[in-house]
Amino acid sequence: MTPSRDITRLIEIMAALRTPVTGCPWDLEQDFASIASYTIEEAYEVVDAIARNDLDDLCEELGDLLLQVVFHAQMASEQGRFDFGDVVTAITRKMVRRHPHVFADADGNVTSGHVKGVWDRIKAEEKAERAARRGENLAAPASLLASVKASQPALAQALALQAKASTVGFDWNDPRAVLAKIREEADEIEAALERGDPDHIAEETGDLMFALVNLARHVKADPEMALRGTNVKFETRFAYIEKALRAKGRTLEEASLEEMDALWNEAKWKP
Repeated sequence: MTPSRDITRLIEIMAALRTPVTGCPWDLEQDFASIASYTIEEAYEVVDAIARNDLDDLCEELGDLLLQVVFHAQMASEQGRFDFGDVVTAITRKMVRRHPHVFADADGNVTSGHVKGVWDRIKAEEKAERAARRGENLAAPASLLASVKASQPALAQALALQAKASTVGFDWNDPRAVLAKIREEADEIEAALERGDPDHIAEETGDLMFALVNLARHVKADPEMALRGTNVKFETRFAYIEKALRAKGRTLEEASLEEMDALWNEAKWKP
């Protein structure tokens, strides 16, 4: 099979890989659960390419992520549940429904705030419809936070929990108040360290991280992207330490902490 811009070719390739006897042994062994971690990993690779502003890499990583969608759809098709076309139909229907200001007649312009309100209302309707299909009991009111998915990365979950709670006024009005909370949480970690309780230290560390996410939200910074930026900065500065030591004929193991710290400070001023 030759490369093609047609999604049909990719679907055919995935089907061939999953064909018993003639297909790929590894692909044939997989199920939804076994490739779930790869799906998450590929999504992170997309985010990483965006953080590095590497559009060539982004193109490739989006392809890898698309392959995961095709892989899941192929396995579902083999079970007679749904296929890739059904996935496309479902998301197409959802996007049209959630954007009535674009795909339906409407008078005048709408603000982004209005669009967000419509989006949230329609999502709630869709959730109720899914619950009805599953026969779930809707009599008891669900928690305001019930819509926040626990399966997403912790940073994203924390951000979503805080944003949802803020819709009913459970929030700080000033990022300085969040900063004060961060200082309070840091003090509690110090107290836990003095007591030497590992479980309490871990709990207080989580509280501090939650407060930091809250600060990021208040200053309009994406905590995931902010942390990724810091990770890149750390790697760059650490690489400077390694390069500087090699120039002196020394290794990391031979260098003292004080020497590495001095080189770290040098790296901070390098362009």
